[in-house]
Amino acid sequence: MQIFKFGGASVNSIDRIQQVHQIVKNNGNEPLVIIISAMGKTTNGLEKVVNAFFDGQKENALQLFEIVKQQHLNTAKYLLVTQYNNCYSQLNDFFTEVEWLLHDKPVRSYDYYYDQIVCSGELFSTCIISHYFTEMGLPNTWIDVRDLLRTDNNFRDAAIDWEFSTTKIKAAINNPITITQGFIGATYDNESTTLGREGSDYSAAVFANILDATNVTIWKDVEGIMSADPKIFKEVSLISQLSYNEVIEMAYYGAQVIHPKTIKPLQNKKIPLLVKCFLDPSLPGTVIHQKNSKDLPPIIVVKEQQVMLHLSTQDFSFIGEEPMSALYKVFGELKIKPNLIQTGAVSLQVCLDDHPQKIDLLAQRASAFFDVQVEKNLHLLTIRHYSQAIIDRLIANKTVLLQQRTRETIQLLYH
Repeated sequence: MQIFKFGGASVNSIDRIQQVHQIVKNNGNEPLVIIISAMGKTTNGLEKVVNAFFDGQKENALQLFEIVKQQHLNTAKYLLVTQYNNCYSQLNDFFTEVEWLLHDKPVRSYDYYYDQIVCSGELFSTCIISHYFTEMGLPNTWIDVRDLLRTDNNFRDAAIDWEFSTTKIKAAINNPITITQGFIGATYDNESTTLGREGSDYSAAVFANILDATNVTIWKDVEGIMSADPKIFKEVSLISQLSYNEVIEMAYYGAQVIHPKTIKPLQNKKIPLLVKCFLDPSLPGTVIHQKNSKDLPPIIVVKEQQVMLHLSTQDFSFIGEEPMSALYKVFGELKIKPNLIQTGAVSLQVCLDDHPQKIDLLAQRASAFFDVQVEKNLHLLTIRHYSQAIIDRLIANKTVLLQQRTRETIQLLYH
């Protein structure tokens, strides 16, 4: 059993969907589970729908959703002939599911509506590709992953019920080629959930763990894992091999190549993870396994849209156990994970991803025991295996607000 995961970039055009078919066709006879993300910028488009709906702009939300609908119907028309009517019927069921919701008024949290709407992108893409494979003579079984992956109701970052999901997945996967969705699951009340942004990688790892797969291949539009994002930096290099531990560190600091939760299910069963280029499958890509990584180049990660909270004690008393405990309790209640924390005698700096609603709530709650200032539009630079020369080059002409350094890693928050 192998697991293939195709990201949004690999299914964002007719040519690329045809290339996905060719890769699967050439794979041989080993049973295959294919996890597919939403096409191209679909998730971004659906996020706009969520925002309009939650702001009470029903007509705008419906218009924005109509754009997403037509994009997928046009793709289906270009790809399909004999399978078009079947595909249209299935897509129309998914469209109706979202449109019913959009005709209501929001009465629950933003994160709840986010998951109900955004999850449809993966359903659209897998539906079209499954019918395309069938039309091209490649039999496959399409499965709604929401029937298999049971989660809690922590919308936008749901946790999987492994026992329930294991039973369901093992019973459902018994065909040569199975196509299903990444990123999404469902609660016991059959409400859609998502596993965190880029969670399709995690979905692939979950299936691999449960099915004892020989390996997982994540297909991307780059050669493999690079030392930095080639869209941001000119001088990057391919890393041919990485250890599980190194990739966990990279993911923790925000590298977008692998979802932070992906590695543990694979590491637990020693399942290799391959990162390969779908544009040229003959390239070796990157192998992630148990062996320690040696002689690695500097690995650079930049996180945009960062916020720093400046927290000071209200009476100039030292920051002690009580206010810190209260602050971490708020982090837990709001499901917030700080990227960087630096403590002084009477002050504390916290760097976080900018989720505006959560940041506003955090600032409000923290003001009960701290004086709070919020600074936005910042960038967090992380360099693994750094040298002073590369630090100097990357922060030239930038104002560094916060810095933390260990032997292996340096982090710098700047604007």
